[in-house]
Amino acid sequence: MSVRAKKHLGQHFLTDESIAEKIADSISLESYSKVLEIGPGMGMLTKYLLEKPKETFVIEIDTESVEYLGENYPKLEGKIISKDFLKYNINEVFNGEQFAIIGNFPYNISTQIVFKTLEMRNQVPEFAGMFQKEVAQRICEKKGSKVYGILSVLTQAFYEAEYLFTVPPEVFNPPPKVDSGVLRLRRKENFVLPCNEKLFFSVVKMAFNQRRKTMRNSLKAMIHSDVLKEDSIFDLRPEQLSFEQFIELTQKIEADGV
Repeated sequence: MSVRAKKHLGQHFLTDESIAEKIADSISLESYSKVLEIGPGMGMLTKYLLEKPKETFVIEIDTESVEYLGENYPKLEGKIISKDFLKYNINEVFNGEQFAIIGNFPYNISTQIVFKTLEMRNQVPEFAGMFQKEVAQRICEKKGSKVYGILSVLTQAFYEAEYLFTVPPEVFNPPPKVDSGVLRLRRKENFVLPCNEKLFFSVVKMAFNQRRKTMRNSLKAMIHSDVLKEDSIFDLRPEQLSFEQFIELTQKIEADGV
């Protein structure tokens, strides 16, 4: 397939075998029997995943890539899902089973892939992949940083996030204009939050959508009692709160609204 045909998908093809192998080796292969690769393209990462003692599936929206994978990777017979990951109900294939997600993700949909993974957290104990470097760093960042935000808090509430290594532009075709970064997420043993999870998501998003304001101002529509308004946690701005503090905040707002 021509590079031009894939460029509109935000895809940059990895050409360095050693990096592909390193990404494949970043998952532990524990507590699940299946692996889903998103956006395999021509199979640079796929070939190393197929060497693992797990059942590898791929999901690819581009029809030319699907045809290429089918012709060149016989081990993928019956395991190529020709769908858009963001729109597809993966349980049509996995039927509620545990599986890992991995990929060299297209930059333009990488954050959406993470958000969908969070929705499926009950089934995804491990996640690894390549992002634009600043996005990977944001996901793994701790409180106090300017890049710490919604994606950081929501991901870290359910997963241990680890930035693994940086990948330079010259190992891609076409080369992107920025560095890439590989991260790994491992689901926490206890990933059910001790608060209303829907409210937690709302609190985090509302706070960071007005990140220059204190929590008291950005969340005023959620605070009912004057006693709660005086709580010192509301003096902080969202980037100053860890995910644990956001959980604590959600618990207080939940109790205040009862």
